[in-house]
Amino acid sequence: MSAQVTFRQADDHDLDLLVGLFDRAARWMVHHGIDQWKPGGKSAEHFRARMAAGEVWLMELMERGGRAVGAYELWWDDEQAWGPQPPVAGYVHRLMTDREAAPAGAGRALLAHAEGRIAAGGRAVARLDCVTGNPRLRTYYEAAGYGVVGEEPGKLAADGTRYGVTLLEKALTRP
Repeated sequence: MSAQVTFRQADDHDLDLLVGLFDRAARWMVHHGIDQWKPGGKSAEHFRARMAAGEVWLMELMERGGRAVGAYELWWDDEQAWGPQPPVAGYVHRLMTDREAAPAGAGRALLAHAEGRIAAGGRAVARLDCVTGNPRLRTYYEAAGYGVVGEEPGKLAADGTRYGVTLLEKALTRP
């Protein structure tokens, strides 16, 4: 990626920004027939809770005055999808880019940053999941070096429904 970007940890001042990024990404998915995120699906309280339990990171584009063009959540455990696990991995969630403003390669830059954070935290594996019915996203993650290691057919959604996810992981090199 040739654009100059920086990363910073999100804080409570960024809650509306994160909700907006999520909603724009969800609208793009709906418009393109991808059944994954729904507009309004994540509130400021969701992101506040994720900041308290883990990390939420913003990617800012320097050419646009530091405008946030992407974000992701980093969790240090994810029993709902992966079950109880030893502390060897970090879990990437809500990888999102602003499709109108983010430069080409922004998603990969977000993944690379997350992988660096995980490795810096002393963990050797990056893990993530995607809805089983989203082959386009699975292909994207596989092209980024993630391998499918399983399926969780009954992940619990916030609304109480269950859905299937594909589990993917990537071995990391420590810094």
